[in-house]
Amino acid sequence: MASVSSYSLATETAESVNNTGTVIDGSLTTLEVKGQTYRNTATKTQLDPEETPQAISVVTQDELQQRGIESVAEAVRYTAGINTELRGGAVTRLDFFNIRGFENDKAYYDGLQLLYNDWNLQPQIDMAAVEQVEVFKGPTSTLYGAMPPGGMVNLIGKAPQADSEHSIDVALGSDNKRETQIDSTGAIKHNLNYRVVGLLRQKDGQAVTSEEERIMIAPSIDWKISDDTMLNLNLYYQKDPSMGVYSSLPSKGTVYDNINGTLSSDSYAGDSNWETYDRDVLLLGYKLDHNLNNTWRFLQNARFTTAKAYQENTYSTSLDNDERTLNRRAYLTDEKSEGINIDNQFSGVFDIGDAEHNVLVGVDYLKLKSDILYEDAAAPSIDLYNPDHQQIISSSLDFAASGYSSDFTINKEQTGVYLQDQIRLDQWVLIAGGRYDQFKATEKGRKYGAATNTEVDQSQFSGRVGALYEFDNGLAPFVSYAQSFEPITGSDRNGNTFDTSTADQREAGLKYTRRNMTASATAFEIIKSKVLTRDPNGSAYDKIQVGKVRSRGIELELQQAITADVTVKAAYTLQDVEVTKDNSGIEGNTPIWVPEKQFNAWLSYVPTEGNLTGASFGAGVRYVGQMQLDAANSNTVPSFTLVDLSIGYDLSKLSAQWQGASVKFSMSNAFNDTYYSCYDASNCWFGDERSFEISGRYEF
Repeated sequence: MASVSSYSLATETAESVNNTGTVIDGSLTTLEVKGQTYRNTATKTQLDPEETPQAISVVTQDELQQRGIESVAEAVRYTAGINTELRGGAVTRLDFFNIRGFENDKAYYDGLQLLYNDWNLQPQIDMAAVEQVEVFKGPTSTLYGAMPPGGMVNLIGKAPQADSEHSIDVALGSDNKRETQIDSTGAIKHNLNYRVVGLLRQKDGQAVTSEEERIMIAPSIDWKISDDTMLNLNLYYQKDPSMGVYSSLPSKGTVYDNINGTLSSDSYAGDSNWETYDRDVLLLGYKLDHNLNNTWRFLQNARFTTAKAYQENTYSTSLDNDERTLNRRAYLTDEKSEGINIDNQFSGVFDIGDAEHNVLVGVDYLKLKSDILYEDAAAPSIDLYNPDHQQIISSSLDFAASGYSSDFTINKEQTGVYLQDQIRLDQWVLIAGGRYDQFKATEKGRKYGAATNTEVDQSQFSGRVGALYEFDNGLAPFVSYAQSFEPITGSDRNGNTFDTSTADQREAGLKYTRRNMTASATAFEIIKSKVLTRDPNGSAYDKIQVGKVRSRGIELELQQAITADVTVKAAYTLQDVEVTKDNSGIEGNTPIWVPEKQFNAWLSYVPTEGNLTGASFGAGVRYVGQMQLDAANSNTVPSFTLVDLSIGYDLSKLSAQWQGASVKFSMSNAFNDTYYSCYDASNCWFGDERSFEISGRYEF
């Protein structure tokens, strides 16, 4: 669950009683006013995740630190229902995952969507600036608008604290990794707290010749203007001069046998003379939290985004019969984005009779403008088994002859109005909400050599209801129903614009909470409708909107302190995802990147007495079942099992002079197992190679 300062900035709790009678069903009742509202990702209210009638998973700061996490994919890889192994280990410039069988590239940061232009310019938040990660499973449109139906990931940023805390981290690791982090927080004066988080990182990418580099700074201030008003000002700036590669490899030589042998996991199909990804992202935001009276509170969460990315890259067109000569094209993109998010929330907590109501009324707005320049040209082929990565001469690329030149602007705009009532009645927790969205988008200019002028204007209502009952023994069964939507651009061959794609989820589960144990078991079914599929009466490029995808599954999660020293966290996923209606010959097939089974477990041992006091040990195992190679289900990508390790030590246990100093060693894929992911037979990626880091931390 999110800390209070992450959403609703900390103020004193106020409780009072309004003695004015309210007539309900002919009887006189008392309206009792409750205290400060608490906001979490799943409800935007004070309800804790374990009390929420929908599946939620939380990755804490302790977990992030122990496992040495750098990316969102690494953060959620031990969470049920999520597959993060989509684009392999060499591709790190996008946060891209699959939740409950549906692809998702829309991450959230402190409750607001990171504005992505659907091309190559996606803002990424470095995990050094993140306090914890919250995963909200299933449809989330009732609170957040247009979203894929599988769920969402919300990154909770590190917030200012009143207590003075400072740390410096230095790390060295595999792939020539060098990294420095700083984190400083405290009080400037009694009503003003600050926090500054910074990072410098350089390393070699997994693919040969590639590099990764990042500079990040994230300052923020909490200003307690009065007893009733708190203002948070925050900035996040990130510069990525280089972010590895984006090119893929053919399935022959990776997943399949190749007459020339198996490719190495650091293989690269691109050209170092034409391999650039330079990204700048600036986020400017504020949160205004104001206590209107003893009943109602107002929170405004807003952010301005400006970003740009320049890319030079190659992609493959075919593999020759010799199974080693890969034919390629070179392209560049120059992208710029500006956007704004604003979420206005009015929340009130009060009692009517025996029922406690937590009412939420909100209006949010999102706008993004992105300019995109794209150029494409023929490039020399490459011998994958004797590669020359310095063949391309930029001045010789003939972009004018390709016919793919593009220069266009994308505009997106979403306005949503939502209402939610969360009711407590004895041991029951009931929740009901609805939202109406208006989504508009345009694409104008020249795209792939032809004029483009498309418009989308779609509206949609989304709702959800849920109920949970809390037994005294810690058990809490729940049921829920939720809806989501995704706008669809384009039109059919008759010029009729497409409707919004919608999805419905039915979910039932059981949560268990005790002092040393939390556990959950969830069963769900999601049906996504109005999916684009081939028009049987048109050309290969004509689409109609009749497709359906069904996802069914079971998720189990457990976290238990076995002893005072030993804690285990485990997750299991069993899912059946199927295209249930289609005109392209794939009805009955499973989409790509969807393993039927996943299992992971992390064991943590932190001795509290004896000679090992001050040390910490962690070991994890991750199993991802086989996935389909392509949409046609022509073959499968093998399953894999990986092991991660972590060892830390508090140096103050050796000497009081080392107070605040600690060291840590972490390793991912400890046995260097080779594994893959694929989009189709022409586009596959090697998974992460074994990596490790040794870090030192000083807190003062």
